[in-house]
Amino acid sequence: MFKNLKKKFKMNNEKTQEKGTDSIADEQNSVDNNSHTNSTDQESITDDAADSSDEIDEKSISNADEIRLLNEKYLRLYSDFENFRKRTIKERIDLTNTAGEAFFKAILPVLDDFERAKKSMEDSNDVAAIKEGIELVQHKLKSTLQQKGLEEMISIEQTFDPEIHEAITQFPAPSQDLKGKVVDELEKGYYLNGKVIRFAKVVVGN
Repeated sequence: MFKNLKKKFKMNNEKTQEKGTDSIADEQNSVDNNSHTNSTDQESITDDAADSSDEIDEKSISNADEIRLLNEKYLRLYSDFENFRKRTIKERIDLTNTAGEAFFKAILPVLDDFERAKKSMEDSNDVAAIKEGIELVQHKLKSTLQQKGLEEMISIEQTFDPEIHEAITQFPAPSQDLKGKVVDELEKGYYLNGKVIRFAKVVVGN
């Protein structure tokens, strides 16, 4: 009986040892598997970091190209604006220098007439002919100026208006209806295209 118990006890110990060995082997395998898994995870993380780094580099290059293109576009626009500004200034200066060209061209024939009238006065003693020539030149000058928008201001016997008249002095009105009106004109006033460019210097009746 004791022999049977001893034998059974020995068999149980052997089975326990086998189980222990198997358990240790399983644990070792589990550690190895975990180690392999961790290694794989580490490699995956490294690969992800490398991919992220590549993406960042690509984005940096893309942003740099975009900035360069924007700078080039800005420089072109600035250059175009500078050229436009310089051209506009030059055109304005040219316009200012030649603004009166058309007017002077229109006046030149009248100047020629004055030159001829002067020469005629030197060679002739006919006062009537000289007077007629001067009147013709004056008429031509007025006509030319009217074509350019100049208009004489009519002031005599008109009610005094400080907006267009400049009263030099006052004088007793020759009649009752001329009180407060212009009785004499010392210097004509003129409009240019409807705008007063010179006030008429007048004498007002009181």
